[in-house]
Amino acid sequence: MLIIDCHCHAGEGDGLTGPWDTRAPLKKFMQWSTEAGIQKTVLFAAFHTDYAKANAQTAQIVGRYPARFYGFAFVHAERDRGRIHSMVQTAVEEYGFCGIKVHRHDARISREICTAARTFNIPVLYDPTGETSTIELIATEYRDVNFIIPHLSSFADDWRAQLAFLDLLARHPNVYTDTSGVRRFDLLEMAYQRAGASKILFGTDGPWLHPAVEIAKIYALKAPQEDLQLMLGENFLKLTSKVKTKQSAY
Repeated sequence: MLIIDCHCHAGEGDGLTGPWDTRAPLKKFMQWSTEAGIQKTVLFAAFHTDYAKANAQTAQIVGRYPARFYGFAFVHAERDRGRIHSMVQTAVEEYGFCGIKVHRHDARISREICTAARTFNIPVLYDPTGETSTIELIATEYRDVNFIIPHLSSFADDWRAQLAFLDLLARHPNVYTDTSGVRRFDLLEMAYQRAGASKILFGTDGPWLHPAVEIAKIYALKAPQEDLQLMLGENFLKLTSKVKTKQSAY
């Protein structure tokens, strides 16, 4: 069974306020991933003040190990305004990337980002930091764009936000989630029961969270084999199957 981690940071940041914008080292993390049975990993940059530069750095890592890594382009909705299309085009056509990464910590997702995702037919992994109302808007306005909302919408363990997100996950066919950093297992179980295996992707939020711990949550759902296959890899391949990239895995 192919296992794909859909959520991992890599490279150097330049903020120096914490690990998330300083450095995301992969050496030990990839050893842990191999030991956990994970064959492929999606990489995107650490937080950075210049995502064009950070994406090029990610591309170098992906390019060195194309059989192991996929790449997503990190963009800032405000700071990169006016150049997001060109940044995504470079990422898809030159780097072989197959998705966009956006974080509310930087800025709220924009039409420019959603339009770029539509143009290149790639998913957007958007962390709303618990701001679930935005998900309703983008899912409705861009029904032909697929949105992966990590952490059940809140890495900060915001129970109210995560509970509210379950309705959005079940109701909108273009809204998905990843399992990275979800600490309340009952909510993950509810997501599986209400929305189904086809809406859930395995992720770790590496390299800072241990992949063996994160993948254990998937197995703890005690899902049948076909559902495990969906969550652990097939859903990601489906969401990125129409992207024309340089990666032969498609």
